[in-house]
This record gives sequence, structure tokens and C-alpha cells, in this order.
Amino acid sequence: MMPGVPERRTHNYVRHGTTSLFAALDVASGFVIGKCYRRHRAAEFLNFLREIDAQVPEGLDVHIVLDNYATHKTPKIKAWLARRPHYHVHFTPTSASWINQVERWFAELTRKRLRRGVHTSVRQLQADIRAFIDRHNQNPKPFKWTKSADQILASVKRFCQKTQKTLCSEL
Repeated sequence: MMPGVPERRTHNYVRHGTTSLFAALDVASGFVIGKCYRRHRAAEFLNFLREIDAQVPEGLDVHIVLDNYATHKTPKIKAWLARRPHYHVHFTPTSASWINQVERWFAELTRKRLRRGVHTSVRQLQADIRAFIDRHNQNPKPFKWTKSADQILASVKRFCQKTQKTLCSEL
């Protein structure tokens, strides 16, 4: 690594497997519930919803912000959510994952723990992820927006004017 030289992998870099991480972020406190799975299917997502349900105090409304991945929309998932009226699901628009604050937390995990990491097995990767979650939860802090809604909308409007997108004409 030298200043001005982009990071790159060596010619002998070997990927030793992957994991699927489901994570839930309490936006008020910054606390994270996370769990790694071998696969990313509706069955694993349902298991994760049960994990959330077990950890959230009774009587609270739960708002879940999800991307539009098919795993989140299966009949089994819809039925589970329908039996829990205190769960409210919100889907982010396509290509708008930045709206979802847990995506910001994933970026922190990547930057602080995974990038440049050496994981010789999936088990080791998962252990590092769990250790990061545990360390994060010892002193959780919520993310704070640094710009007002008006500043964000003005920025979007400027972008739309530059690119002449008609979809943004209502702003």
C-alpha cells in the first residue's frame, strides 16, 4: 500500500467461501441483531424474523425496512407477518438502499472488519462478523442524518436538473 495507489488483491488471493448475514438495526439505539446463514432463502429469513421476535420486547411496533429481494416476499413470509399486526414492512425503492440505515451499518462492518481481512474458512468469517456485532453492541450508537430533508431534496433536484430526468420533475 502506498499513497495514491488503489487497493487491489494479489494474484494468489483465494476466496474461502461466503456467508449470508441478516441484520436488524434498532435505529433509536444503534443495537444490532445479526445472524449468519449458509444460504439466503425464505427459510433462513423466516428463522431470522423469529430471532427478532424473540428479542424485541412485547408491545412494541416493529418497522422493518427491506429491499425488494424475492426472499422477503414469499407466501410463507407474508403469512408470518400477517399474523403479527405489530410488524410493519417498508420496501425501499429499487437502487435506493442508502435509505436503509442498516446498509450504513453493513458498510461499517465491511470497512472496519472484513476488508483486507484474511479468512481461511467460512467459520472464521462468521466468527469475525459475530465478534464485530458483539463489540458494536457493547456501546451502540444510532446513526444521525447530517443534512436536513430540505438539503437532501435540493441536492436531488440539482441532480435531476443536471441529468434532465423527467421522473424528478415533481420535486
